[in-house]
Amino acid sequence: MSASKSRIEGLDLLRGIAIALVLIRHAWPEAIGTAGIVGVVSFFALSGYLITGLLMRDIRQNGRVRYGRFYRNRALRLVPPLVLALAFFAAYTLIVNPLDDRGDVARSVIVGLTYTMNIPFDHGSPALSHLWTLATEEQFYIVWPLLLALGVRWRKLRWLVIGAAVASLVVCGATIVLAAPSVGKVYTLPTSWAIAMIIGAAAKLGEARIERSLTPLRRTWAGALGLAGLLGLSLLPEAKGSPATYLILAPAIAILTVALIMQLKTWGVLPSAWLRPMLALGTISYAAYLWNYPIVMWLGERPFEPARAVLSIVLTIVAATVSWWAVEVPAQKWKERLDKRARLTGELATESAPVARQHHS
Repeated sequence: MSASKSRIEGLDLLRGIAIALVLIRHAWPEAIGTAGIVGVVSFFALSGYLITGLLMRDIRQNGRVRYGRFYRNRALRLVPPLVLALAFFAAYTLIVNPLDDRGDVARSVIVGLTYTMNIPFDHGSPALSHLWTLATEEQFYIVWPLLLALGVRWRKLRWLVIGAAVASLVVCGATIVLAAPSVGKVYTLPTSWAIAMIIGAAAKLGEARIERSLTPLRRTWAGALGLAGLLGLSLLPEAKGSPATYLILAPAIAILTVALIMQLKTWGVLPSAWLRPMLALGTISYAAYLWNYPIVMWLGERPFEPARAVLSIVLTIVAATVSWWAVEVPAQKWKERLDKRARLTGELATESAPVARQHHS
């Protein structure tokens, strides 16, 4: 189940682990309190790592960030599954209205499409409240390429990362002070989780140095420590109202995720067939995240009965699989055609340049 031959199966496996934690947390909220936070922060760290890699490759090859191409590819990856999920949400709510929120459909869809779910105002239906994570990532995608380009131009990448990390923690701390004693109000704010993406980005920028320090044994131990740490932290009680969740736990989860990335990024192909189901889940993880929370809400009040909890996961996987084949694979193929056309155009321009110069002279 792959739309691109360039996908690293080890990183899709990490996505599978992260989304599994989110699905289990939504299905059994009383059993695994922090699993959702661990899963989401792992996604944030992985996003920072991967996006920074794409941007730095663009800068090295072209001398700049091609913003048009970058945002086009982000849109082709993220928007089609989101539109499909929002269209179903609107249709199901207008017809069935299980949460009695039919009047909030228009507002909810607009907030979802504009990636503003993490900004404090009336967002409409609670079934889409989970989209705050997408908003946080999209806002990072707007700011980080600009900062990275400036860091490269000024040759201050290290200081850029340090400054961004410090600034994110300071701003997060300030919002916690302002929200006190209701610290949980900062949970969905755009300033609360930026540190995770910055840690992932820092890992990519310092990857060569990290690699030099890793023997095969150290890499294995780092991966094992990362996985054990993430699973262990998932068992903690929910603590959205604690400042430590944002200032200590989030950076710790991101660092453990980076340790796991260093191992899994070497797995171009998984070493065991037993890992294939988790790989498949990771492949459809984005759509699974989009569909899971509305499905959980539509199935009824929590805490779930075991059968209803399992049903929520089964329905999520079915919906995500349909989304993968219906919109994600075609969008990925479209992106690959656009990239191929751009490469051919660039090659033709390069080949014709000497001829043009000779004719002009």
